Amino acid sequence: MLRGVISLLAIALLAFTTVTTLSGNVRPQGMDELHKTGKVVMVTRNSPTTYYDDRDGATGYEYELAKAFAHYLGLELEILVADNLEGVMAALESGQAQFAAAGLSKEQTADYPLHYSPSYMTVSEYIVMRRGGERPTSLNDLAQSSLMVTAHSRHASSLRRWQRDELPSLSWQESTDLEASDLMQMVSDGDLDFTMVNSNEFQMMQTYLPNLEVAFTLGDLQNVAWSFPQNSDDGLAQEAFNFFYQAETGAVLAELSERFYGHLGQFDYVGAQRFLRHSQRALPRYLAHFQKAADDNNFDWRLLAAMGYQESHWNPKARSYTGVRGIMMLTQNTASELGIENRLDPLQSIEGGGRYLAKLRSRIDDEVQEPDRTWMSLAAYNVGYGHLSDARKLTSQLGKNPNLWIDVKDSLPLLSQRRYYRNTRYGYARGQEPVNYVQNIRRYYDVLVWNDEQYATIGEGSDALQLSSLNVTVVPPLL
Repeated sequence: MLRGVISLLAIALLAFTTVTTLSGNVRPQGMDELHKTGKVVMVTRNSPTTYYDDRDGATGYEYELAKAFAHYLGLELEILVADNLEGVMAALESGQAQFAAAGLSKEQTADYPLHYSPSYMTVSEYIVMRRGGERPTSLNDLAQSSLMVTAHSRHASSLRRWQRDELPSLSWQESTDLEASDLMQMVSDGDLDFTMVNSNEFQMMQTYLPNLEVAFTLGDLQNVAWSFPQNSDDGLAQEAFNFFYQAETGAVLAELSERFYGHLGQFDYVGAQRFLRHSQRALPRYLAHFQKAADDNNFDWRLLAAMGYQESHWNPKARSYTGVRGIMMLTQNTASELGIENRLDPLQSIEGGGRYLAKLRSRIDDEVQEPDRTWMSLAAYNVGYGHLSDARKLTSQLGKNPNLWIDVKDSLPLLSQRRYYRNTRYGYARGQEPVNYVQNIRRYYDVLVWNDEQYATIGEGSDALQLSSLNVTVVPPLL
């Protein structure tokens, strides 16, 4: 159950189960009625690109954007979670939800009577395969292969259009049990030849499943937007237009793009495979140390582990030309300050690294909120607190927000340019290095979280996905 102003409800495909109390009036509401209830209800899907729970509660790109919209309206945000497109549309049609923020494109929902917000993202449809296989170039090449998509999804609709208009011999499978992440896992495991997903979904999942690659792109770019039922008062849809066209929302969109996608960057297949090998072989030896240091300093152990990998690849004997040593690559001065006697001892190094990161975090202004506070703390660990302070002051001088990592990370590289660093307190710094440092740690952290959740699911008794146990429908050719 979520805290504060966000309440959570779960809905099945067509039948809705209320988790918290909804208004008894399920008819579409105008703005006056919404303000009387004090809330606005959004329907979404549970996925890495829309809405999910992490250790700090609810999050996700669509969720955070909708929360900003609710704040703009002066209303509480209430959430419905639908299994698929049909569930999303059913929630709108019945009046259980006033708008949908589910990563859906205007093109995908064109057959439904809807109003739309301005588009805030464009995505492509990718045919995804396992790396190393024979690469097809079009749907014609998939005739003898297994292709599966989520039932009632934009991808199922796209394939039907292709079958109807261009390729009547096309056949594929659809499942009501699987989301894009499940299908990509099956392709990665070799249980499925191909699937079809959004470009942003692939970009996020490739970090966790590095042996996936894009076979080809299908169709044109599609415009992701919020959906509003046409049978309702259009006041909320108009408010959405006002919200998206205000300057503050542009800053919110930029911040969310940085938060959820900014660290992904250019994919490094070799580096990703190396990290997975290390996480299986080396990390278990130091897992308890990372967990203890995290508990002692109020961090997620997976963040400290990701940091340790970035520093030393979890090598307790690591050293650099500058004299830093150990898993967390502590300087001699920092180790002495923290009372660390042996930097090469894994436990002492990890505990010292956790304590030092916590110390840096405590020095950052209270106005800096999470997750920006953590990213700036990591940057300070790498480049020094003084240079981070210089970068934040420079950010202000450039008319940007020194409390947002998205702005500070643009200023850090400027510390290597004389016209900027000559007016700072701490002078020259290799400012691109902390930016890369934070980006890499965020990527490693995401993978560790993903792996940890997968192992936890298996530990609870869930079996690996098996085609024989899934609700799968074969869509036959039209010929």
